Amino acid sequence: MPRFSVIVPAYKVQAYLHACLASVLEQDFTDLEVIAVDDCSPDACGEIIDEFAARDARVRAVHLDENVGLGRARNAGLKHASGDYVLFLDSDDTLTPGSLRAIADRVKETGSPDVLLFDYARTFWDGREIRNQFAHLLAQDGPASFTLADRPGLLKVLMVVWNKAYSREFIEREGFTFPPGYYEDTPWTYPVLMAAESLATLDRVCVHYRQRRGGNILGTTSHRHFDIFDQYERVFEFLDQHPDLDAQWRPAMFRRMVDHLSTLFTKRGRLPRRSRAEFLRKARSHYARYRTPGARVSRRTRLRHALVRLGTHRTYRTLWTAMAVGRRLSRALEAARRSVRAAALQLHYRVQLRLPVRENEAVFASYWGRGHGCNPGALEESFRDHAPHIRTSWIAAPEHHHTIPAGTRRLTPGTAAYWTALARSKYLVNNVNFDRRLVKRPGQVFVQTQHGTPLKKMGIDLQDHPAAARGTDFAQLLANADKWDYVLSSNRHSTLVWERAYPSAYTTLEYGYPRNDRFRSVTREETVRLRDTLGIPRDTIAVLYAPTHRDYRITQRLPLDLERMLRTLGPRFTILTRAHHSYAAPLTGVAAARLIDVSGHPSVESLCLASDALVTDYSSLMFDYAALDRPIVIHADDWEAYEAARGTYFDLRSFPPGAVARSEDELIDIFATGHWRGSRSAQLRAAFRERFCPYEDGRAGERVVRRVVFGEEPLGAAAVPHQSAESSPVPRA
Repeated sequence: MPRFSVIVPAYKVQAYLHACLASVLEQDFTDLEVIAVDDCSPDACGEIIDEFAARDARVRAVHLDENVGLGRARNAGLKHASGDYVLFLDSDDTLTPGSLRAIADRVKETGSPDVLLFDYARTFWDGREIRNQFAHLLAQDGPASFTLADRPGLLKVLMVVWNKAYSREFIEREGFTFPPGYYEDTPWTYPVLMAAESLATLDRVCVHYRQRRGGNILGTTSHRHFDIFDQYERVFEFLDQHPDLDAQWRPAMFRRMVDHLSTLFTKRGRLPRRSRAEFLRKARSHYARYRTPGARVSRRTRLRHALVRLGTHRTYRTLWTAMAVGRRLSRALEAARRSVRAAALQLHYRVQLRLPVRENEAVFASYWGRGHGCNPGALEESFRDHAPHIRTSWIAAPEHHHTIPAGTRRLTPGTAAYWTALARSKYLVNNVNFDRRLVKRPGQVFVQTQHGTPLKKMGIDLQDHPAAARGTDFAQLLANADKWDYVLSSNRHSTLVWERAYPSAYTTLEYGYPRNDRFRSVTREETVRLRDTLGIPRDTIAVLYAPTHRDYRITQRLPLDLERMLRTLGPRFTILTRAHHSYAAPLTGVAAARLIDVSGHPSVESLCLASDALVTDYSSLMFDYAALDRPIVIHADDWEAYEAARGTYFDLRSFPPGAVARSEDELIDIFATGHWRGSRSAQLRAAFRERFCPYEDGRAGERVVRRVVFGEEPLGAAAVPHQSAESSPVPRA
């Protein structure tokens, strides 16, 4: 008897079925069976199922003689299920890697509940991926298992069958089956949740819910949307048969029904035009039939409930027309307001440009309005330490204002204060560029700090790499570079690259990166506190995993099974995962004590200090991390593709900062054997540091301030000996 039976009904999905079945069979958890049901599909679904069944004994092919629809096809699969738990997977969706093992582990942790709910993410045809907006309701806090009465908010999670694992014994005992027709999930899911004596949650994305460009069957215009009335009748019939559940859940089911009916009616393109009045009349009948005392309606949905209660199509059309006119008028007024405001701000900016430059003011920003950090953040601190007469301001979006130090003025992009600061501050500091409308005035000093040592091609060197350039306006790029007075460099390699990639008349300050000054000032005790704050278990080796962006891919690339890596290496290791800032999603959806997502942490320098080793691919973080003199392992499994798409300035495999792995197995072996911190890795790191970290003595920020503000050619700009006590990095915790 397998642990899981995964039921996959298939009808007209030949383009997606292969990926669906493969996502199940390629799981690292193998105690499963796949019951693939060919619902008399007219395309190649049946042949694809047979091919999988011939290759893998875990696949059982079920061919139906006639098309019976999704619900009855699932019933046909249920008849063949023999697993302890049953999962349903729509044939155009996929399981995420490692999801079955995570489900199995959670089922065991929670005492084999009747139903386990897990999370999903919508994946769009254009590469976007958006996690369920109610993911917080799947938190694993509190009792391991519970009933729906303990957490009724779970009714807000998308009511579909495929985001849950069901105990087969529970399903058979209660006699649950799917009805025919559209919305067949409704009379299955609600009764299942209400009847379950034990529920549990898994806060992990286990299913990628494909959003096809043409939409799904429920998005088509059809009279079959009237099936929704029969489905809710079945829900209330279930409550009639279970008086112990009726009193508690009938009000909630009534609200859900009215919300569902009103949503379906107001969705354009769902109901045939001539059937809309009929739909409202039937909705009114259901409202009166199942209306329940005590069913409170939120203020936000009162109008929609009134629409269903009245059931008057003409009233709805009048309200809809009035609201549509109001929306159009509101949009027109808002557009006019934005235009007037933008013109007023630009007029304000032009006036400010005619006023004197303020000699004792400096404005800083980094990464297009993100929080205080990187080289501009460290340099802003150096301004306050070494040039306290200069008032500093920081530009950031409001959600990042909390990262700005108390003594620094906060500026929001696009405000009058923002434009005043750009027009009149003497010092402008950024690691990217300010608004392209910035007018660089005589007397202003623009410091371009950059944000890393370049391995990948930059600036005009990207002209031969269109996949990476992606429509870059190189004329604008050079116009921005012409505004720079100083460009920071951390080594000779960077100096040569910047002057070639951004040819202009600026002065290069080869002084080191100010953000790495912190590596010389933090104490061991502070590092211990950092680790505790991040939740790193004591006496474990913390590995920071920080891959870079791929120009040749639309979506984030996840080349490593981090759960497998942790299982193989054992409890001595903890992995901190940091996704590249260009992606909105974390690297893993798994919440575990030794797998910690730190993508949202505001300071990558703190993460470096808290870790014992770095695993990366081609991220410039390796050059900064080398200044810590801690082990670095390179995972270069797609070097050829990366180099072809982006272009690089040298072959990292020939001059790495440590051991190089070309596959996941090699990476695990490097850590399992201790090679990651062996003598050969130390030799490679020493050579790498000598070339790329010559100025990391903790005084780069001071050198920049002395040169830019006071005009001094600072002492100590020559290479700093790594062996001196002054230049020793902070020891590991």
